[in-house]
Amino acid sequence: MNNLTKMEIRKPAFDVFEAFVDPEKIGNFWFSSSSERWEKGKTVTLRYEEYKAQGDIHVIEMIENRKIVFEWGAEDGEPHLVTITLKDTNQANTIVEVNGDGFDENDPDLIAKLVDNKEGWVYMLTCLKGYLEFGVNRLRSALVK
Repeated sequence: MNNLTKMEIRKPAFDVFEAFVDPEKIGNFWFSSSSERWEKGKTVTLRYEEYKAQGDIHVIEMIENRKIVFEWGAEDGEPHLVTITLKDTNQANTIVEVNGDGFDENDPDLIAKLVDNKEGWVYMLTCLKGYLEFGVNRLRSALVK
């Protein structure tokens, strides 16, 4: 079972792609740091300094300015495959689709997990939009759960 979230970012796909894969940029909207540039086959450590948390992702596939596929959550026993797809609507706008796959449809907590997952992606994409479109880079550490 999967969970799809979409948002339009008023920037070219190149800018959106670089925001994800460049460790100097990701801290402006999502994680506080990334251990290295994302590339196919690499395992990258992502950190949230504010929450004293970190996790690894394994980058499975990348198509420059178009697609990023990674797996995360394996260390928790619940691996999820995440596909981030970038679709140019024109030279200046990009639709970002985040598709999380790997949810157990028989899990009694499925609805709560899907809602929590969707909330996280909407928040991340909102922070990405604020960063790329308006230069706001401190939204990401404001989420309280």
